[in-house]
Amino acid sequence: MSEENIAVTRRTFDEVWNEGDLDVIDEVTAEDFVDHDPVLGDGDRDTIKSAVENYRAAFPDLEMTIHDIFAAGDKVVCRWTAQGTFENEMMGREPTGERGNPVEGITIDRFEDGKIVEAWGQWDVLRFMKNIGAIPDEAATPAS
Repeated sequence: MSEENIAVTRRTFDEVWNEGDLDVIDEVTAEDFVDHDPVLGDGDRDTIKSAVENYRAAFPDLEMTIHDIFAAGDKVVCRWTAQGTFENEMMGREPTGERGNPVEGITIDRFEDGKIVEAWGQWDVLRFMKNIGAIPDEAATPAS
């Protein structure tokens, strides 16, 4: 079952995030799906659909790349990066037209009966906020 679960997680990256196919969310997640995100908090399918729409609108060439993925029990763990050109408004910030530094993250998906029932994401929100100009590049940089 772990290879099938890995394929489902890969599908969310490829078809949902990279291609913007929101219908896939309903196919791969359980009806009572819960997502835990450091920016959005706890959300459901509609929260994820809205997030995908918003990020893809701001970064039309958004590309998420999986670097490591493995399964353990009922969970799939994925280490990834995301990068895109900031072309449209995001979080009240005007677009820069620049391709920011890659944002790194780790996602853990928990499965039941072949569907994702719960997901936890931890990603570099600081780098993302720097990329969209919400905080200066110097912020949180260690002193020399």
